[in-house]
Amino acid sequence: MTRRQRARLIYNPSAGKEALRNQLPDLLDILERGGLEVSCAMTRGANDASVAARQASLEHFDYVIAAGGDGTINEVVNGLSDMEYRPTLGVLPAGTTNDLARALCLPRDLKKACEIIVGRHAMPMDVGRIGDGYFINIAGCGRLTELTYEVPSKLKTHLGQLAYYVKGLEKLPGLKSIHLDIDSPDFAYEGKAMLCLIANSNSVGGFEKLAPNAKLHDGLFDVILVKQLSLPELVTLARLALKGQHVNSDRVVYFQTETLTISSPDLVELNLDGEFGGHLPQRFHCLKHHMKVLVAEPEGTKLLDR
Repeated sequence: MTRRQRARLIYNPSAGKEALRNQLPDLLDILERGGLEVSCAMTRGANDASVAARQASLEHFDYVIAAGGDGTINEVVNGLSDMEYRPTLGVLPAGTTNDLARALCLPRDLKKACEIIVGRHAMPMDVGRIGDGYFINIAGCGRLTELTYEVPSKLKTHLGQLAYYVKGLEKLPGLKSIHLDIDSPDFAYEGKAMLCLIANSNSVGGFEKLAPNAKLHDGLFDVILVKQLSLPELVTLARLALKGQHVNSDRVVYFQTETLTISSPDLVELNLDGEFGGHLPQRFHCLKHHMKVLVAEPEGTKLLDR
């Protein structure tokens, strides 16, 4: 008898508007009927998803399914990335922004996302490494990037992505530039900046054109540096970012690189996939094809060709 492939479903019960908790029996039924032997691990606190992912790797599960937002996926990726054996990653986008799901063209409908998982079509995916940690979508520094981990969970649950805009409006008047020293084989910069984003995917904070040339499998980061500007200029730039036209601004530096180092004389916090990620200085390295991720077969072909 052929062995059924095993999947460990790691889920955050409070992700998004808590729809995942209510749909869980139906989702498990789809996965089981699709030929997967599924067991669950529910997260209750910080790093629970990392611990569960690491255990699934040690037990040689075929798949690890991360069900939640980008924070949950980040923890799962951190749990798997140091392991010699890494199960293929599946994603059920139950969070507020779901940047990785957007970049992979995955449906927000959790049942449809389950159908993609049982299709078992995998593509290679890069992972960003910083010190002893990893990220999948974005590493950022600058006051504006702190919004994602300052928005309370309850506010995100009730307002969804609107919670980020509410918090952003609150902080706009107090935004200040920081001094950054950036060094890479492809570009160097020293001076004031509003923020710096190191993107692994094209979707950042729900803006699907913020890093318009980014690909999840090309072995390169797309780095976006916003120079010092006034509040009206910042508002204009945000409007351009909705169309992907911000990269043409003389206030924006946009380049690609495999590795870079960022330091600052200021105390600068880092944001990794929407969560607090320590402080500068740090070195960033793109690990090409470090993991495999499940996607819809036609979309997977488009993503690799893009």
